[in-house]
Amino acid sequence: MAKADQKIKMSPSRDIPFNKLVLSQSNVRRTKAGISIEDLAEDIARRKLLQSLNVRPILDAEGQESGMFDVPAGGRRYRALELLVKQKRLAKTAPIPCIVSEADTEISAEEDSLAENVHRVALHPLDQFRAFQTLREQGRSEEDIAAIFFVSVNVVKQRLRLATVSPKLLDVYADDGMSLEQLMAFSVTADHARQEQVWENVNRSGYDEPYQIRRVLTERTVKASDKRARFVGLAAYEAAGGNVLHDLFEEDGGGWLEDVALLERLVAEKLRTEAEAVAAEGWKWIEVAASFPYGHDHGVRRLDGQPADLTAEEQASLDALQAEYTSLQAKFEDADELPDEVDARLGELEAALDAFENRPYVFNPAAIVHAGAFISIDTEGSLRIERGYVRREDETAFVAATAEPDPETAAATPGASDDDQGAPPAQRTVITVGGQAQADEEEDEDAIRPLPDRLVMELTAHRTLALRDAVASRPQVAMTALLHKLCVDIFHQTYGPGCLEAGVRHVQLPAQTPDLKESPSAKSIMERHAAWRIDVPTDDAALWDWLVALDNASRLSLLAHCVSFGVNALFEKVDRHGGAGVTAHGLRRRLDQANRLAHAIGLDMVEAGWRPTAENYLGRVTKSRILAAVREAKGEGACQLIDHLKKTEMAKEAERLLEDTGWLPEPLRLAEVASPSNGTASAGPLPEFLSGDEEETSDTSESEQPHAIAAE
Repeated sequence: MAKADQKIKMSPSRDIPFNKLVLSQSNVRRTKAGISIEDLAEDIARRKLLQSLNVRPILDAEGQESGMFDVPAGGRRYRALELLVKQKRLAKTAPIPCIVSEADTEISAEEDSLAENVHRVALHPLDQFRAFQTLREQGRSEEDIAAIFFVSVNVVKQRLRLATVSPKLLDVYADDGMSLEQLMAFSVTADHARQEQVWENVNRSGYDEPYQIRRVLTERTVKASDKRARFVGLAAYEAAGGNVLHDLFEEDGGGWLEDVALLERLVAEKLRTEAEAVAAEGWKWIEVAASFPYGHDHGVRRLDGQPADLTAEEQASLDALQAEYTSLQAKFEDADELPDEVDARLGELEAALDAFENRPYVFNPAAIVHAGAFISIDTEGSLRIERGYVRREDETAFVAATAEPDPETAAATPGASDDDQGAPPAQRTVITVGGQAQADEEEDEDAIRPLPDRLVMELTAHRTLALRDAVASRPQVAMTALLHKLCVDIFHQTYGPGCLEAGVRHVQLPAQTPDLKESPSAKSIMERHAAWRIDVPTDDAALWDWLVALDNASRLSLLAHCVSFGVNALFEKVDRHGGAGVTAHGLRRRLDQANRLAHAIGLDMVEAGWRPTAENYLGRVTKSRILAAVREAKGEGACQLIDHLKKTEMAKEAERLLEDTGWLPEPLRLAEVASPSNGTASAGPLPEFLSGDEEETSDTSESEQPHAIAAE
């Protein structure tokens, strides 16, 4: 007859007074981990003990049970109970639920302690997310949940946010198909369809790093730090029904504005409201845009205005602000760190003083009716108003309106009073948002010539040759004529036919980064141009007389300034089909001349303020070029520090490594000047970095817009 299998017998459970329990030295847990003893004690006090202690009888010298029990498993619970006893919140003799093992068992106390910890399976994070969500649905507030489980309110918000991710993606996470960091990235948006679409794309392509997921999910949004968002304000955007996406797991700079169309509408409405207020000043036109490109005021005359006079009250306020600012600066001059309230007050004072410094200029009313203004948003998100511009089509009327009146003519005009002469005509300001104002242009009929055209052409041909011969023998007059033409081109921007068929064509920059107009070179050019504009007369005849009286040093300085506007060192795509574009020979000739010019002036792009960043270079070339740049500037060791990174992170780290190294990409370096051959400039093949037909294929899924500055 077969022997029956022996049945498993469980260890008995019983309640043992706490003062009969002793923490065993066999407990394997030595390192603190997880929730603190204090928090565990509070949890036991709230919900009582959820798990029994594992104990063994302590034997006396004769091997008999002494009535005391060792606790090899459950040491943290024991210490929490001990803390409650010390706090007089639990009686010393309170019965404690225990599982009592046999004293003479073959299994050691250390093995029991180890098994209790090793065989315990931690709760899957997804179960915790869903449990928090259930508690929230049961009416518990986020603060209550945080207090119950001894975590911060932000942690609770994070867990609740993760529980709202698409159920399909939660299932993928539960099956270990994505990491917790990836799931966190998807929580940026609440759009389940968008989450699932992005997951399908990144999972298939392999570009599934959390930062890439966040980038794709927010690529159709606008950052809260964008100047348009700062101009409108998040409160106004949300009040209009706009949604702001927030990342609860990483610093998001205020989040992302999801409804771009709404933001653009709010920007346009606010700009138009501001424009209508400026229009009350009497301007003929106002052009409005969130931002204007570099050179947007090319072709228009800039008027000179004077700051508005301060009233007695305004002057007193200015003096008080300046005195307080000076006093605070002197008081805390030697302080290592300013108190928060002092720092905040200094900021308020600086803003108030700036407002006085940048108050609107006052212009001649007779000039205003023929001029206009540009209204946009500056880089800080504040309103930017540029008043006092006269367009070419208004130049004639402007000159006539602002000319000094003839005293004799004015006296002979009956009924003309001083008030009548200074009053500008009433007009309605033309406000254009997001485009150029349309001006009605009147075409004058050709004047009737007293002589036939053919005859006049023949006669003036004689005069032209005579003028050429005379100018050739008068270098000073030739210099004046050239300068006059260049000044008209650059300052008056009237590009019609002139006596001297010479000039500078202002080269526009079709490809430019948003920060180009903030570069040191752009600021220097604008400041120098503004300084010359103050002195250069606006009338052609007066300009000639002014140039004649100018000293030679000033002439040369002005000549250099005017000529500089025609410098063109741009790379352009070669036209291989015989169209109007630049040919390969023409491009090579342009670049060779640009190199020669750069050598002549000792151009150094590092001194000019250019630095390699992820935005302007490193993020727009392949990883191999990023590594080559770091290797060239910092050596192989620095290169190995980043060669394992994804492209976006590699570009950021490379930017940090290349800072202050003086490294430049090939298009910005001072290249060798092409050697002449048989008396003509060489037109050999283009450099390797310019000889490709297309941009390099990037080793990332990130889409990049082509740029005309280099074939990278």
